[in-house]
Amino acid sequence: MSNGRPYASVHLFPVRHHSPRTSFVLAAMLERVRPSLVLVEGPEDASHLIEAIVDRESVPPLAILGYRTDGRPGSSLWPFASYSPEYVALRWARRHGADARLIDVTSGQVLARERVDEAPVEGSEAEDQGGEQVAIEPPWDHAIARVSGYRSFEEFWEASFEAPDYDETSFRAALIAYAELVRGHGNDAGYHRARDAHMAGRIDEAIVAGTPPERIVAVVGAAHAAALAAHDVDEALLGALAPTVATATTLIPYSFPRLAEQLGYGAGNRAPRFYQRAWDARLSFRRAALEVLVDFCEHLRLRGFVASLADTIEAYRLACMLADIRGKCDPGLDEVREATVATLCRGDAAHVDSFLWSSVVGKSVGKVASRIGKNSLQEEFWREVDERRLPRSDSPEEFVLKLGDPVQVGTSIFLHRLRLAGVPYATYQGSQTGGRGAKTTDPEAGGVAALTRVREAWGAQWTPATDVALVERIVLGETLEQVTERVLSQRLAVAKATSDAAGVLLESVVASATQTVSTALVACDRLAATDDDLPSLARACRALSGLVSYGSSRASLKLGVAAIPSLCSKTFDRAVLRVEQACMGDDDAVVPVKEALRVLHELALGQPLVDKAAWLEVAHALARSYGVHPACAGVACGLLYLALEIDDQEIARIVEQRVSNVLEPERAATFLSGFLEVNALVLVKSRPVVAALDAFLVGIDKERFKDALPVLRRAFAALGPSERRYLVENILGLRELGGKAQAAARIVAEKDVAKLAAMSDDIAKAMDDLDDIL
Repeated sequence: MSNGRPYASVHLFPVRHHSPRTSFVLAAMLERVRPSLVLVEGPEDASHLIEAIVDRESVPPLAILGYRTDGRPGSSLWPFASYSPEYVALRWARRHGADARLIDVTSGQVLARERVDEAPVEGSEAEDQGGEQVAIEPPWDHAIARVSGYRSFEEFWEASFEAPDYDETSFRAALIAYAELVRGHGNDAGYHRARDAHMAGRIDEAIVAGTPPERIVAVVGAAHAAALAAHDVDEALLGALAPTVATATTLIPYSFPRLAEQLGYGAGNRAPRFYQRAWDARLSFRRAALEVLVDFCEHLRLRGFVASLADTIEAYRLACMLADIRGKCDPGLDEVREATVATLCRGDAAHVDSFLWSSVVGKSVGKVASRIGKNSLQEEFWREVDERRLPRSDSPEEFVLKLGDPVQVGTSIFLHRLRLAGVPYATYQGSQTGGRGAKTTDPEAGGVAALTRVREAWGAQWTPATDVALVERIVLGETLEQVTERVLSQRLAVAKATSDAAGVLLESVVASATQTVSTALVACDRLAATDDDLPSLARACRALSGLVSYGSSRASLKLGVAAIPSLCSKTFDRAVLRVEQACMGDDDAVVPVKEALRVLHELALGQPLVDKAAWLEVAHALARSYGVHPACAGVACGLLYLALEIDDQEIARIVEQRVSNVLEPERAATFLSGFLEVNALVLVKSRPVVAALDAFLVGIDKERFKDALPVLRRAFAALGPSERRYLVENILGLRELGGKAQAAARIVAEKDVAKLAAMSDDIAKAMDDLDDIL
């Protein structure tokens, strides 16, 4: 575009997002110009939200949320603090009756772009299926900080732009100069230049529509303002914008902790609460520093540390002195931190990093005006959170649910539904079993374990991503139960193994998703008929057995409850029929098979519904078979011995037969590894078993011993201190070395007693001498 284009005559104001100084100078400029139209960088399809953003009920921090409505996940956020220039401009327009519009590319164009391995776009925080993506400080910002003599870009920005008392002209010139320096750097420069052209076009349209250019103020990012001021705009680049996708926009609460995560791309926001203090004090950073230090002192005293008002005053003086030495106008966060460590914390930075620094970040959560209606999932979420008194702040809190209480069972169901729906709010932390609150970490939040627990420990924290996910999931259902059922149905549709369908069945019961229970049962029966994978069938048996035993702990088994016992029995029978074939694989293939054998054995002994005799017959055949993998035979043998289905004489005979093949010690050692894997303590306490092991090891040829050594090491590595002690005692007994060992032990013990007696005499003499002195 040439200088003659209309946009060249408007009042361009460059901004850095969430910068108090930028907002302060912008407010003065708006009062001077008194525009009739304020154009603000932001997704133009969200202009209808401006009235809600500046509504008296709305309390920053807030964020515009753009999300896809075409059934695919994806969203983007544009956050505002009360000191964000965009928010200040919109508020000024509302108070003075000026028109206000957003003029950047639409949320649909933003979400249509593939942004793999790209830096987030200035002015929006990219989302990946509802998860917030934290921006990374660009390398040229690092370079600017180093050249300027600062340790980080944030320190450079504070000292160079936030603290100095700029007037409008000098601030605008300084920010444009900075933008000119960096705007050609970074990823996807073509896309950002296309945004320049898009916003220039919207400014031109406003002028053509009849608004005089001198009555227009355009509030855009510094790099965009620099491009517009230099007339470096090319309409041909609009083709770089991707075709839009179907989206919708709404307004959601945001929080200071989330703003603090957006370091680097120009947010100037590592400590939102500190900047809020400065904004409230009309950009007095000295006042903000003093308030922070007073707050630090109070936190230290509440935690039992010695901190006085005199310490606070000294810390404030030191912060101001450090700022003067470094040539800064006012103390910033770095000076506040260093002064705190030197005075209030007596040189120990651990307190600052562990709990004090969170107070400069803040915990504030915004509030959205009631005119922005929540969708049904948001309404349900906040209703449940309030009724169940769950955490609603952006700071982690922990709590324990006692699942003997129906109300707390309902809370558990609510949290599991959020987990399955992919809504980031609560994290399962284990079951609390100890009387003093000791936690045990379960391998998974759901599954059979969820039906057997009496307590659940959770950690919960609301974040903007929670509301983002609730908005995105509305395409799956109107209630959390419907969303959960839809998610589980999708998992069931792609299930290929019986264990997958059984897993869906368990999750349906845990989350009380009643509609998917019956369909999951049908899928389990259908898949088990053709499933040849023993581990899959074993996991399905365990799931079904758990439902038979504990399903009543969740009021979810109304549909298909009568079918579960027979399905459990049939699936167990199918698994038993596939045992022998599954045990004929190689070393890698039998690793999950050995676990499956354990599961089937456990079910056979503990679940009355299944055919115990059929399992024991197959297990006996495995223990005696030389055609299956030796490790599987060893596991079966050990399981039968522990179940008292094989006595000491028979186990000694089987082990002796297995380990008598010294010509193939690797197979014998592999059998031992499976055998000892079951319960080494019980096995090594049996003297006949130890005798067979001893004879086997002694009989291996020296040359073949090297080949068997790796397997033997794996087999005996499972022995702990107790098992090793029993093993050594039995070996000593077998070789009739016990008497000699005991005699040696007595000699050592006598020497120790004599030495202790001598030490006791020396101590007694020293105490007598001390008494005389006193």
